[in-house]
Amino acid sequence: MSTALLLLPDFALILLGALIRRSMHLGDHFWSGLEKLVYFVLFPALLVNAIMRTRLDLAVAAPLLLTAMATLGAGMLLALAMRLLFKLPPMVFASIFQCGFRFNSYIGLAIAGMLYGSSGIATMGLVVGVTVPFVNLAAVFMLARHGEASLWREVARNPLIWATAAGLVLNLAGFVPPQPLAAFLGRLSDAAIALGLLAVGAALRWRGQPGVRVASFYLLLVKLLALPLIAVLIARAFGLQGIYFETVVLFAALPTASSAYILAMRMGGDGVSVAWLISASTLASMLTLPFWAGWLAG
Repeated sequence: MSTALLLLPDFALILLGALIRRSMHLGDHFWSGLEKLVYFVLFPALLVNAIMRTRLDLAVAAPLLLTAMATLGAGMLLALAMRLLFKLPPMVFASIFQCGFRFNSYIGLAIAGMLYGSSGIATMGLVVGVTVPFVNLAAVFMLARHGEASLWREVARNPLIWATAAGLVLNLAGFVPPQPLAAFLGRLSDAAIALGLLAVGAALRWRGQPGVRVASFYLLLVKLLALPLIAVLIARAFGLQGIYFETVVLFAALPTASSAYILAMRMGGDGVSVAWLISASTLASMLTLPFWAGWLAG
């Protein structure tokens, strides 16, 4: 219960975003603009700031990052199994495929900070920064393969990949930002979490494609239950303990990224089904994430 109460402010921001959208009638253009602001400006600034300031010890962090990558790989294989289990149109499959392994970084960083403070943000930021290019490449590749978009054009336009690369370069170069720049990035980072969670809530949708519903429930089980269990097994095999172990399990239990909808729509995919999956996984994670966090704390 105490763990659930710690996570309550973050989930309250998500619900507040849903309430504001439905009660204040700000218009779709407002929320579209907010999503672009978070996706192209605020969240990249958060990634750069977190990765640049995180002390990178690859020897120590390697098991953590390998666990995260292996868990995501397992999610991709389980998502690929949909082709054998369900009869889906190619572009529908390519659109919802990403919902089996993509993660909501806004929620992840907010929860890590709430539970573990600055060290939690740094650890989750490192995991997010290294895995974002991997999951974006996989999602873009599948959509480009079944659609008409160019893989490398979409990769080149992805701000999260560029922000991760910039943060790593600055970190390895030993760059220490002057105080005004550090304060500037800090303000953007603070805004990213709050506005990002509001945007997550505003993006909640309840309408999905009837023929995709069974496959969607399968992906929900994969994302919220199977992947955390897989992360536990892999993390124990690597001997992870403490904050690394707990962070990677919570990372695996995160709901699907809101940016999955933006990507699906921009590449001509099934945005309706992706939006329903994002909404369902976000709401279901309000139960599953406190469970995993409480289990780790216990």
